[in-house]
Formats: sequence, structure tokens, C-alpha cells
Amino acid sequence: MSRTCELTGKKANNGYAVSHSHRRTKKLQQVNLQEKRVWWPQGKRFVTLRLSTKAIKTLEKKGIDAMAKAAGIDLNKM
Repeated sequence: MSRTCELTGKKANNGYAVSHSHRRTKKLQQVNLQEKRVWWPQGKRFVTLRLSTKAIKTLEKKGIDAMAKAAGIDLNKM
């Protein structure tokens, strides 16, 4: 399973680690993913998702139905 957020689609970013002598080596900046159990009121059950911490904050504001619809996810299959 790839390290991507299921609702926002965030994934790793390529970057450089720059030393004091300004020598650059490639590094991968991973997403801060968390396994989160979210209550889905219309399905009357919990749904477990792999979410980035930014998506968890947005989820509290918008709600799970609006975010799942925008991401094109069917929560019945989860």
C-alpha cells in the first residue's frame, strides 16, 4: 500500500537535504499519515481511514460525507 492520504491524495515530496557545505543529497519527505477511526453518521458505523493530519483537521470542519464525495470515495466499501 502506498503512503498516500485516502481523502486528499497527499503523497511524498522529493527534496534535497542540504549540508553545511551546501552539498545536496536527495531525500523523500513523507506525509504524516495516521490510521483514524471516523464515525460515519449516515452509515451508522465507524470507518477506518489512512489520513494525513491536515486531512483530519479539514475533516472536523467539513465532515466525512463532503470530503468523501469530493475525493470520489464510496464509504460503503470501506
